[in-house]
Amino acid sequence: MRTLLLLLSLIFLISCGANTSENGSSSSTTTGESPKIEITVSGMPAGSAQLIGLYAGNQYLADTARVDANGRVVFQRENPYESGLYFVVFPDKDNMRLLIDKDQKFTVTATKRAINSTMKVEGSRDNELMLEVSDKESDINNRLSSVDSKLSRINNSDPSYTDLKAQKDALLKERKDMLNQVFADNPDAFYTAFKRAGQNPEVKTFYLADGVTEDPARKIYTYRNEFWDNVDFSDPRLMRTPVISNKLKKYIDELTVQHPDSINASAKALIDKTLNHPDYFKYFTNDIAVKYDPKKSTLMDAQAVFVFLVENYFTYDKAFWADSTEVFALQQKAYEMSASLVGKQAPDVISTDPSGNTKSIYEMKAPYIIVYMYNPDCEHCAKETPLLVDYYNKNKSNGVDVFAIAVDTDNVKWTDYIRKNQMSFTNVFDPTNKSIYAKYFVDITPEIYVLNPQRKIIAKNLKTNQIQTVIDRDKENN
Repeated sequence: MRTLLLLLSLIFLISCGANTSENGSSSSTTTGESPKIEITVSGMPAGSAQLIGLYAGNQYLADTARVDANGRVVFQRENPYESGLYFVVFPDKDNMRLLIDKDQKFTVTATKRAINSTMKVEGSRDNELMLEVSDKESDINNRLSSVDSKLSRINNSDPSYTDLKAQKDALLKERKDMLNQVFADNPDAFYTAFKRAGQNPEVKTFYLADGVTEDPARKIYTYRNEFWDNVDFSDPRLMRTPVISNKLKKYIDELTVQHPDSINASAKALIDKTLNHPDYFKYFTNDIAVKYDPKKSTLMDAQAVFVFLVENYFTYDKAFWADSTEVFALQQKAYEMSASLVGKQAPDVISTDPSGNTKSIYEMKAPYIIVYMYNPDCEHCAKETPLLVDYYNKNKSNGVDVFAIAVDTDNVKWTDYIRKNQMSFTNVFDPTNKSIYAKYFVDITPEIYVLNPQRKIIAKNLKTNQIQTVIDRDKENN
């Protein structure tokens, strides 16, 4: 019963491991200029200000400096800051955001009562662009909000609907054209790469063969496929902005069906784009793996995601941040899980019962077999086992049988447990674990698998009260 949590914790540590820059990245985007960022916020109280950087969705403290009585603070040091988006957090917890790239000597002024709307920057084209675009977007968005408000109060049969819809489309085009012009005028600016990466693809409408009925599946598929088109994976600076982590969350959580096959397909489509871009490759593989930690995820078969990622990406030739021992441990764990994924042909287990007789899953005749893995000392098993016994007694005449496998125990505890709980179904135990190794994976007991008449695994990680629902669903589909 080796715990997977330790291995996934290892993955996370690897992703933030050694041989990195100050924020845990594997490559540096620093420039040669020694920084001097002078900020004056009138009305700001004296105290300590922090320069907070970002990397792969995490924050880190890049620097601290003193705010004087005039609201002036200077972030200055010999080594340049990593290129990225930063937040300056002031003594009163108010903040401003700054882009830092090649220009690391610049000044900022603002007033405390309205920092963002009164900000002015000199010496940093990226920040000047960010403020200019923010002002233009604010104006367009205010006008859009007004139109949307009017649209929300009418339906498409209203005489004013067509005109309002045209106004909205014109405003959306105005915003798009404005951004495209900024990008064209400033092709080498960090702000351009940052802002462009944050733009979502256009939502396209597709129709079925009749030319009238919309095809939502194709719309979502196309949108998902184009979701990363504006991101330049050769630019590691973007890893130090919120764009990449925010897009990854939306891509996996919202645009991907939460089923192992769909998650694996989305993960492959994205990760394969980054095989030659180490920062992104490492981040995406690790983040998705940690998200679907089988011990924490509510996904029916999160192990299928783990196995897919390990077999394809946490390999000796690709997982450059891990040593061979770490890769071996992950590959071994994936191998142990691989035979018992949902949808696979169930492996047979041949082991001995309390009388020393050989028992096999594949010699059982019931259409549906429940493989129950437990430990006599397990507190959760103490609650689940009586429920399973009761379920079996009520359903054994309805085509359901149980193959119970004891793990990590001894003969005395095993037989006492069977007698105490009146477990009249098939019970086996192999002290060597050889008969079950790499067949039905269990990291936390109890573990319940359900096999259908074709002896395919149709569900796992269940509670007893979920078994009948799974069986009924399978009967409906066959």
